[in-house]
Amino acid sequence: MKKLLVIFCILILPVCSFASEKPVWVEATGEACLGEIDTPKEVKERARRDAQKNALEKAVGVFIKSHTLVSNSQLAEDLIYAAVRGQIEKTEILHEGWDTKERSLYRATLRALIKPVYPEKGKGLSIKAYLSKTDLKEGEEVRIFYEASSDCYIYIFSVAADGSVTLLLPNSIHMENLTRAGRAYEFPTSDSEIHLKAMFLPGYKGKIAEERIKLIATKDKEDILSLGFHEGMFKVYDSLSTGMISDLVKRLNRIDPDKWTETTAVYTLTR
Repeated sequence: MKKLLVIFCILILPVCSFASEKPVWVEATGEACLGEIDTPKEVKERARRDAQKNALEKAVGVFIKSHTLVSNSQLAEDLIYAAVRGQIEKTEILHEGWDTKERSLYRATLRALIKPVYPEKGKGLSIKAYLSKTDLKEGEEVRIFYEASSDCYIYIFSVAADGSVTLLLPNSIHMENLTRAGRAYEFPTSDSEIHLKAMFLPGYKGKIAEERIKLIATKDKEDILSLGFHEGMFKVYDSLSTGMISDLVKRLNRIDPDKWTETTAVYTLTR
C-alpha cells in the first residue's frame, strides 16, 4: 500500500524575536603549560589566547540564547542566528599568574567585550529548490525539486499548521541524503511509495493558505538532529517544544558557516 503524507497548510507568521546586536561582556579563564622548549612569555601568550577562545565560545552561547525560540515553527524562518560568531572588541586582564601548586601551569582570567558577527553562510555551498507547483488546489500532490552546487547532505523539513515540524528526508525508508553536485533531485520520486498531499486543516475557514518547505544542506555528514526513526516513517517534532529548533541551532553553530546553507520553497493553497 502506498504511504500518504498530508501536509497541513496555513499562514505561518514569523515567531523569532531577534535581540539587539549589542556587544556583551564575558569573563573567561585560559591555561597553558610550560614545556621544555617554551619561554615564559610564550606560555603567558598561549594562556591569554586560550582565555580569549573560551570567552568567544561563552559569548556565542549568550547570543544564541538571546533569541526567543518560541516554537519549532521557527524552522520556516531564516536560520541566520545559527551562524553567529563573536568578534573581540577589547579585553581586560583581571588576574593572571603561575599556579601555586603546579609551577609549570600559567592561568589567565580576562574580561572581554565581544560583538556578534553573522558571516555569510554557504559561500562555497549553495542550493536551489522549487516545487512542482506554486499554486495548489486542496488535495493536489506536490513534489520538491532541488540541486546543490557541491556534494552535500540534504535535510528536508515541512512545517505543519499547528507548528509541529516533520523531517521528510532522511526518513525510515530513504535514509541516504547524499546529494551530488549539479545533479537534479526530486522528493518524493515518481516511483516512491511516499506521496505528499496538500490539505487544509480540518476546521480551517480561510480560502487561502501558505506552506514553507525548508531545506538545509551541509558539506559534511553531520548529526544535526536526533532522528529516532524507530517511532515511524517520519520524525515529527512537537509544536509545543523548542527542543528541535534549539538543538538544531546549536549543532549548526558548531559548523563553519561556509560549510552549510539553507533555502526555503513556498507555495499557496486555495480551495
